[in-house]
Amino acid sequence: MPADPPGGRRAVAVWGIGVAVYFVAVIFRTSLGVAGLDAADRFHVNASALATFSLLQLLVYAGMQIPVGLMVDRLGTKKVLTLGAVLFTVGQLGFALSPSYGTALAARALLGCGDAMTFISVLRLGTRWFPARRGPLMAQLAGLVGMAGNLVSTLVLAPVLHGVGWTAAFAGSALAGLVVLVPLVLFLRDHPEGYGPTGAPRASGGFVRRQIRESWAEPGTRLGLWVHFTTQFPAMVFLLLWGMPFLVEAQGLSRTTAGGLLTLVVASNMALGLVYGQIVGRRQSARIPLALGTVGLTALLWATVIGYPGDRAPMWLLVALCLVLGGCGPASMIGFDFARPANPAERQGTASGITNMGGFIASMTTLLTVGILLDATGDNYRIAFSAVFVLEAVGVLSILRLRPLALARERDRERARATIPGPAAPPDPVPTRPGRAPV
Repeated sequence: MPADPPGGRRAVAVWGIGVAVYFVAVIFRTSLGVAGLDAADRFHVNASALATFSLLQLLVYAGMQIPVGLMVDRLGTKKVLTLGAVLFTVGQLGFALSPSYGTALAARALLGCGDAMTFISVLRLGTRWFPARRGPLMAQLAGLVGMAGNLVSTLVLAPVLHGVGWTAAFAGSALAGLVVLVPLVLFLRDHPEGYGPTGAPRASGGFVRRQIRESWAEPGTRLGLWVHFTTQFPAMVFLLLWGMPFLVEAQGLSRTTAGGLLTLVVASNMALGLVYGQIVGRRQSARIPLALGTVGLTALLWATVIGYPGDRAPMWLLVALCLVLGGCGPASMIGFDFARPANPAERQGTASGITNMGGFIASMTTLLTVGILLDATGDNYRIAFSAVFVLEAVGVLSILRLRPLALARERDRERARATIPGPAAPPDPVPTRPGRAPV
């Protein structure tokens, strides 16, 4: 087995190219979140039909996770990322030019397909180019950059949309896909020289079944899926579609103020991502408490806002909700910290794909449920937003059920690894200041 990759400046540069592709994919993914009301007017649709945009995009995204994981394991990161960048760029351009609801749906599906190929590829780059001990931090940093893409949607795309109009705003944003495609094709490499995978299996039906079966057989993979399922979706639902209508229609805020609150979710996510990454990197025992603590606090604030007496919640409470929702993304990344040590290098893509399905299945389910309940109750957000608690309860019960077995298997694996001598890893080339532990 090759030693741990050394990391270093070249690793950061290559990883940065992959993260830039993911950054653009998130801008395109979340662009509908600031354009939901405009989309309803442009295509003359109700809440359920509006939810179908995000639902279809997430359905494609979630459905592609295992195939993309298999593709990354077999074809490598560069080929998959390149295909993804082409697809989400064409999808964003098609959404800009769509004359009807049906063609717009097809464009969002294509965008979701390309988007699905980015994050798992970036996770794969992190494991191929950096030492294993940096895994949690690199995953959180990737998520942080993704949230920066969400920030661009809120701060840049929203005012541009209202300034230049639908077609110009979305078509102009599609140019970002071409910008990141050039360095991706020219400079990205799957792994450092001498650290490539060994003995890659041939692509066949047996290979596909074996990869999925063996990844799913690991309790750590299933626990990772349920952690991702339970933690990610409240913020995703809020940012991707229903946050802006809720704040404007139910809370009576202006679009500018509502956009500021959505920005606060993103800023909180970015700040907490660094904190969560440092904590998990130093103390693996903090993974479950962090995940469940985030779920509990999110449920508490969500219930307080929608159950507040009177028609509207006070601004301080909405701010508190947005700050707490910022922890959902970093908490969801903890799911990969269970799947990663449970699977060998040749199954990392498949295991990450299974894990990544969790949050998007939950988001997809909630997006549709909220839209249906809004139409059925005459836009009663208190009833519609209560759907969040059902999925959180299912997820928490599943985490508690799988936790003992997954952690026991992880401890056994660590003890077995400690008793088998292996090649010494090369020294970490990243310098640290005296008195400061490396991260």
